[in-house]
Amino acid sequence: MTDHSPSPAAFRERADAATAALRELFPPTPLGRNDHLSERFGADILLKREDLTPVRSYKLRGAFNAISRVMADAAGARRFVCASAGNHAQGVAYVCRHFGVEGVIFMPVTTPQQKIGKTEKFGGENVRIELTGDYFDQTLAAAQSYCREAGAHFLSPFDDADVIEGQASVAAEIVAELGEAPDMIVLPVGGGGLSAGVVSYLRAAGPGTDIRFVEPAGGASLAAALAAGAPVKLGRVDNFVDGAAVAQVGARTFEALKDTDPARVLAAPEDRICATIIEMLNVEGIVLEPAGALSVDALADLAGEIRGKRVVCVTSGGNFDFERLPEVKERALRFTGRKKYFILRLPQRPGALKDFLTLLGPGDDIARFEYLKKSARNFGSVLIGIETRQAGGFDHLFARMDAAGFAYQDITDDEVLAQFLI
Repeated sequence: MTDHSPSPAAFRERADAATAALRELFPPTPLGRNDHLSERFGADILLKREDLTPVRSYKLRGAFNAISRVMADAAGARRFVCASAGNHAQGVAYVCRHFGVEGVIFMPVTTPQQKIGKTEKFGGENVRIELTGDYFDQTLAAAQSYCREAGAHFLSPFDDADVIEGQASVAAEIVAELGEAPDMIVLPVGGGGLSAGVVSYLRAAGPGTDIRFVEPAGGASLAAALAAGAPVKLGRVDNFVDGAAVAQVGARTFEALKDTDPARVLAAPEDRICATIIEMLNVEGIVLEPAGALSVDALADLAGEIRGKRVVCVTSGGNFDFERLPEVKERALRFTGRKKYFILRLPQRPGALKDFLTLLGPGDDIARFEYLKKSARNFGSVLIGIETRQAGGFDHLFARMDAAGFAYQDITDDEVLAQFLI
């Protein structure tokens, strides 16, 4: 197994060897300039397309390195186990089939069939899937218990020295293709495996590179760990960015990241991430999962610092379930100010609704209309969703409603009411 704290030069040497070994599995992922983003931010923006690996995420790298390290040991296990409902499961399955070893993948019972099917396809006859537990903690406990009983090797998705070393191959490929380290690298953070690997590699290969880390606002576990001086478990996690919504960073990954300046850790709002997904899909034809869009999304926060610089954004995954597209579009519209929901107090008289409709502009469209209370004698409550063509259009609509004497309440950003009514 890998030494837990090799020197920067030794880590780089081992990561370079791991990168070379990966070539039997897939070629380096593309690293290319994105003209749209470069023009928008006045910088040389390059995308490291980890969404284009055989399993559409970088997780394949760590799984390959960890399994090959174990197999190199004559006494190493030949049965590998993981607990995952996403990219880690698919990476482990793919590598188990490649090496012809047995893989047992534990997934929550609630895992979508699409993810189960993809994992089965990547693993073929070498992988068995066990569905157990309603929540991931239950699934993880079952996987670790199985490992103890069966003498199998457990593969952590991030908190493993060999996995971290494998993820460092992302940085190795960037430096090799550019001939030098870039001015800045923007990394998505979940459990910290990718970030720990890249940071450790650049200590020797690019000590002058400015590294920025991006977490989903609803799962800022690295920021919490830096504030506490040790990994801490978040009390609540928003699972929308499922590839990076981790309640606690790993102990090994934090050891590599503990000296990070907290100001270099950014929190990306989930609704803004949705807008970024839609933009990259519509403008560039690039399909990114929420975690895969984190680094691109953070450019908005870095706009004042990156002008004229060469910046690499790691797009970490493209396993996007298109059944989620309506939700992503909805959240993107709300974030950009093009869609709002409000409760309208409508007089119970003939023509009242017509009076309201005359207030709508040519770019306003009713996306939702529902009576909430019809029993009142004088007024009724109506839930209305309005979508407008341009952000800022609601200022004019609400001004017309105020002038006409309509009473209303904007509930777009009210989490409690929105949860029950929208």
